[in-house]
Amino acid sequence: MTERRAVLSGSVFEEQIGYARAVVDGDWVHVSGTTGFDYTTMTISDDVVEQAEQCLRNIGAALTEAGCGFADVVRVRYLLPDRADFEPCWPVLRRCFGEVRPAATMLVCGLADPRMKIEIEVYARRPTG
Repeated sequence: MTERRAVLSGSVFEEQIGYARAVVDGDWVHVSGTTGFDYTTMTISDDVVEQAEQCLRNIGAALTEAGCGFADVVRVRYLLPDRADFEPCWPVLRRCFGEVRPAATMLVCGLADPRMKIEIEVYARRPTG
């Protein structure tokens, strides 16, 4: 039977909505759509690049707790309400994913809170052996 466990970040959203920041399912790690909120203070910057940086800090913490890191990411999905906000984030995203080269998709869509300018979701495969 494969291991299945939830990784929680302490975000009030996880409690209010009923989900986990990530789910470890065997070798796979599914990280929920993650926004630029600092979960310790529940604050969010107005700047999309700062939000992207915070998203990646939040994701990095979840991956670490799940037993892997950015080098193990195989799929990433970027969700933004404004397509013009995507390109300014590229240098930040490249720092985490430039060497890894995961499959990626960017979608333009509404997010749950108007302060949110980017949401990032990743799938990773934990190293075996």
